[in-house]
Amino acid sequence: MLEQFFDWLRESLAFLLQRDSWWQLLVLAGAALFASMFNYRIQKILAAKTDQDQKGLRHIAIRSLQRLLWPLAALAVLLPAGALFKWNGLPAQLLDLGWSVMLALALIRFSVYLLRKAFNVSPVLKSSENLLAALIWLVVALHLFGWLPPVLAFLDSLALNLGEQRISLLSVINFALLVALAFTLAVWLSRLISLKLQRIPSLSPSMRIGFGKFSKFILITLAFLLTLNAVGINLSSLAIFGGALGVGLGFGLQKITANFISGFILVLDRSIKPGDVISVGDQFGWVEEMNSRYVVVRNREGVDTLIPNENLITSEVINWSYADRNVRVIIKVQISYDDDPEQAMELILQCAHASPRVIAEPKPAVRLMEFADSGIELQLRVWIADPEKGTGAVKSEINLAIWRAFKQAGITIPYPQRDVHLKTKSGS
Repeated sequence: MLEQFFDWLRESLAFLLQRDSWWQLLVLAGAALFASMFNYRIQKILAAKTDQDQKGLRHIAIRSLQRLLWPLAALAVLLPAGALFKWNGLPAQLLDLGWSVMLALALIRFSVYLLRKAFNVSPVLKSSENLLAALIWLVVALHLFGWLPPVLAFLDSLALNLGEQRISLLSVINFALLVALAFTLAVWLSRLISLKLQRIPSLSPSMRIGFGKFSKFILITLAFLLTLNAVGINLSSLAIFGGALGVGLGFGLQKITANFISGFILVLDRSIKPGDVISVGDQFGWVEEMNSRYVVVRNREGVDTLIPNENLITSEVINWSYADRNVRVIIKVQISYDDDPEQAMELILQCAHASPRVIAEPKPAVRLMEFADSGIELQLRVWIADPEKGTGAVKSEINLAIWRAFKQAGITIPYPQRDVHLKTKSGS
């Protein structure tokens, strides 16, 4: 292979020293200069019309055009020049090589950009873009220079026999590429299905998530099985491996499996949905996301708590908005035994709507609950429709209004009192 490289290098130098090659090199340099100037000018116009926060097909089209401008401009020069050379009987090998490289550059840039838009942007994906482009360029270069067949033969010669199965380095690379391609298509299709499900108003949020997760699981499993079949691996030979995997799931991965299955149960029985206000132990908040392993619950401090799905199945969960988002808030007030409880109850009822979050239906109500040690205990019961905002602000606004009304009417809010009786012994 090394000898072939030196032979190719000698032939290339001899070809470049010919006079006919100089004209082709001049055309290549002119195409590169024209493409650079054209790209610089048009990029400014596109940058002025591009909004960083813009989304949709128009944004994708503009960003794709920005990446394709330079190779397309070079192709606009090389293709007519190559046709002109051939029409006059002049050699055009370098021009053919040039437009092939430009076409490959355009396809690689466009493919990598679409691949990135198909997935959520992450540091791993950004760092792998350059690696993916470099691998594609390596294959293209080997093909253009005619080195691809001997390289593939060399990779196929590095093989290992395992029983009746022959595994070569080339088959491993093919398997890895097919797995990457199949998984990419599966994840992209599952994301497309999820977006379509989000636009169906007749489906509940939990059903959308459930169908989305189920479709992703089915597509990834199908992609893996089809990849194994494509590289010639007999699926029946995986029976032993499947049994071992089942044992491993039963012992080492039982928690992960339990959380995964619990996630499907939560979605299917619709006991918890995105947006529900729940309490789990001492955790209170609303459901932000429902993932395959955990549920994201955000509290009023803006802190996200990741609760495993199994905990939501096996422990007691209070769903404040399961059937109705209306939640009753109880405000306790005590008055002195010297005051009129009926007057106090009327004043408290007038202060019920001091908070704008209190709804009109069900109507607020005041109850005399008990004759306590320090005073008469009254309770104001109001309803709110936004439990995710908490009840502290509602209680504060109503308590402040009650305090002002009691102060104006002369009603006393007692503090704890104790009567102490001292007894003395006679003769002491």
